[in-house]
Amino acid sequence: MLVKDVMSRGIRTVRPDTPLLEVSSLMCLYRLSGLPVVQDDKLLGFVAEKDVLSRLFPSLSDLMEGMASVDFAAMETQYKEVMHLKTADIMSSRVISVRPDMYVLQAAAIMARHNFRRIPVATGDKLEGMVSLGDVHKALFHANVSQMGR
Repeated sequence: MLVKDVMSRGIRTVRPDTPLLEVSSLMCLYRLSGLPVVQDDKLLGFVAEKDVLSRLFPSLSDLMEGMASVDFAAMETQYKEVMHLKTADIMSSRVISVRPDMYVLQAAAIMARHNFRRIPVATGDKLEGMVSLGDVHKALFHANVSQMGR
């Protein structure tokens, strides 16, 4: 079974100049953990919830001084400032993607290796869709288990 057989094609994307407020709204509204960043049909990067939230995490020097001295309540209020950034300010520009003609288990192995739950599907730098571990699992279940009773 190939990635192109199970991937989602109608996917939401953002541009590098999209404000993080819009990106975060899409993530929260549609329960998305990340979004591909595209411009002129070219896959430029990926922005994930962890990219947004990592802007609020304590610095290494704060952690070395001890967790007790870190004011996490104050850090939460900085979220509003992070929303003024653009996608390009925080996105990962080193995109890891899979090809549509790749076997689904090969794509799942790449996701597992990088600790991803979903990954862009691209041919070169042209975004074709997205595939998730759930897509792979559901397809394998239907192809194998649903046939057991026959």
